[in-house]
Amino acid sequence: MIEAFLLGVLLSFIAGLSTSIGGLVAFFYKDPGPKFLSMIMGLSAGVMLFVSFAELLQDAIVTFDSILIGSLFFFLGMGIMFAIDIMVSHRYHFQEDYFKKECTIDERLTKASIFVFLGIFIHNLPEGLATVVGTIDNIEIGVILTIAIALHNIPEGIAVAIPTCESMQSKKKGFFWAFLSGMSEPLGAIVFGLIFLPFITPLILSALLAVVAGIMVYVSIDELLPVSHCFGNEKWSIIGIVVGMFVMALSLAILEV
Repeated sequence: MIEAFLLGVLLSFIAGLSTSIGGLVAFFYKDPGPKFLSMIMGLSAGVMLFVSFAELLQDAIVTFDSILIGSLFFFLGMGIMFAIDIMVSHRYHFQEDYFKKECTIDERLTKASIFVFLGIFIHNLPEGLATVVGTIDNIEIGVILTIAIALHNIPEGIAVAIPTCESMQSKKKGFFWAFLSGMSEPLGAIVFGLIFLPFITPLILSALLAVVAGIMVYVSIDELLPVSHCFGNEKWSIIGIVVGMFVMALSLAILEV
């Protein structure tokens, strides 16, 4: 289990590191285009939704031999994310001209950039837990979650880097804060390991998988889908969701062979 935990921490680091890609996009002001971003966010949501219902929650229901108990842990995960959402907002919005703004110093923008960073940093902590729990249960699931989280972390990196660049007039600082916001994921994985790893049993692991499913579903419907739609390319968002679910279903089918 120690080996799986360490691999989970490594995967969470890789997922968190993808915010740096978003920071690089902001650093060079390359506009990936609204259609591309809509599809990527939708694809990530599709993967997370499918794996949450078809694999993670299902595992808990089978282990406990009870839909009720498995569902209770699932809703606990959603409740945890809802509580975090209330305490720490992480709202960010993209515009088509987002990458073309000139860097200007503005006190309100400085505060906004700090809040966006803190919000994303804190919201990434449970995703680190999700990655390491999924890896402990099944390495393939851990890799799948890593890819899905990494995909939606790229726009989050952009969301942190752009306002930081504008408020501090420094592209390097924008990239650094984008990188730092993603490092909360391995931090969440490590903290989880230090606290819970000695007490892990099959029942506790299944309960945690259901909690992770709740977290992933909440992130998908509260963050990924709304942001995916805000670009005004709903059809590309739906295409991304369907493709993500199809790829996820195909991957799980191949793993069963």
